[in-house]
Amino acid sequence: MGKIICLMGKSAAGKDTLYKRLLEDELLGLKAVIPYTTRPIREGEREGVEYFFTDEAFFRQMKARGKIIEDRAYHTSQGLWRYFTADDGQMSDREQNYIVIGTLEAYSRLQDYFGRDRLIPVMIELEDGVRLHRALERERSRKNPGYQEMCRRFLADCEDFSEEKIAEAGVSKRFFNNNLDSCLEEIRSCIREAMEAGKSVGSGE
Repeated sequence: MGKIICLMGKSAAGKDTLYKRLLEDELLGLKAVIPYTTRPIREGEREGVEYFFTDEAFFRQMKARGKIIEDRAYHTSQGLWRYFTADDGQMSDREQNYIVIGTLEAYSRLQDYFGRDRLIPVMIELEDGVRLHRALERERSRKNPGYQEMCRRFLADCEDFSEEKIAEAGVSKRFFNNNLDSCLEEIRSCIREAMEAGKSVGSGE
């Protein structure tokens, strides 16, 4: 049975870069799972690559059909934004290995939906000062910087990825992204080991 790697971490910890590099690794054989969001598309993003960009009506339609695996709602300065993973056929091949970027809450819901044995948690960490500097530089480079939303995300991460919630989710193994190449190699090694052993990395088992 194929595995589902759930890549997690606070904003600006390097998840997107690691996600792309892991997808490029042919030996891992991972297929991307594209989540959905109702927030506006940002500069540099592409439909169906980072997200499927949709609206509240579509979310409610999928919810009514029982097709929402997990969802999160954030009240931002620009209104209500939802992020969600849908049972839309993307993960229909039970022998395929998949990778998705999510939160601790998303990881728990995916476990409930697909079974604990299929999930491999990959928690990315980086010192808060470095993350804040990266996030600020990223916003500065945009045509229309969203500093208020950047600050909201940074503060929300402190609660969403608290030590209590990490422990509650059963994630014990963490990967520190102080050096991209070494962090990537450590993640690759642990994913391969988990696939061979048929158990979750960082689950404490």
